Parts: sequence; structure tokens; C-alpha cells
Amino acid sequence: MIFEFKCMRGKKAPKRLLIPDTLYANRLITRLINRSMRDGKKMAAQKQIYKALEILQEKAKDQEVAEVFRQAMENAKPTMEVRSRRVGGAAYQVPTPVKGDRREALAIRWVIAAARKRANSQFHTFAEKLAAELWDAYNGEGEAIKRKETTHKMADANKAFAHFRW
Repeated sequence: MIFEFKCMRGKKAPKRLLIPDTLYANRLITRLINRSMRDGKKMAAQKQIYKALEILQEKAKDQEVAEVFRQAMENAKPTMEVRSRRVGGAAYQVPTPVKGDRREALAIRWVIAAARKRANSQFHTFAEKLAAELWDAYNGEGEAIKRKETTHKMADANKAFAHFRW
């Protein structure tokens, strides 16, 4: 008799398919809107994101805004991260590769957090802050890119514990 062992209880939650946003027909923009939403106010979040993309369009005169946005998010996506793993009573930071949806989720989270953290002196609205952060990410700089590089450095520094990944 063969027994199948499961690590988790119950069933795995099914993936929900996101409907692409109405203006750009882009699933990633929908994820950004949903993530930046506060207190369930989706229309307010949508207005801010679209306003940020308009500002981004002004900065990237000759390029299409959807392509600039895609490249900015691509630049912010991490490839490696460290995960804590307990082996013999000690916790090790084990470097692991980051897969698809999690890469996007981390990039979106970092860009939004960096935009919210920006100083109010130069930028007043969230749309202006987000546009500035996306433009910085497009150019390979800014807080979100620093966060990605820090994550990669941590993974690189803990390469010695890679054999604990199984």
C-alpha cells in the first residue's frame, strides 16, 4: 500500500485570474491598482495610478507609457531572495530563486512602498511620487532598485548555505 504524504492541510487555493485594466489592457497595471488601493477605494487608486502613468508619459516623450512601465517593473523584479531555514537548532538564511508571480508581487510592493516613503517637499500627490519612482526604476535607480540590490547582495553573501535548499 502506497501512502501519499502532504505537507499542507486541505486544498491549495486556486489562482484567481485578474481582468486587465480598462485603459491599457494590462494585467500588471491591475495588480498595481489593487496593491495601492487603501480602505477598498479602488476608484481612488485607479485615478492615482492613471494620473501617475500620464505623468510618466510626459517624461518618456517618444516611448509608449505601457512599455516604460513594463521595463520599470522588470528592473525592480528580484531573481534571488533569502529564506530562513532551521537546521539543527540554528536558523540559516538560505538563498532561493524567486519565481514568476512572487517576483511581480515583490516589485509592485517595493515600488509602492518607495513611492509612499518619498519626501513631500518636491512631490505632493501619490501619483507624482509613484511616477517619479517608476521613472527612477526605469532608469535603474531609486529606492525599489536599491531594495532589489540589497536582496541580491544578501543572497550572494549567504551562498555558503545554498546546500540547505531542498
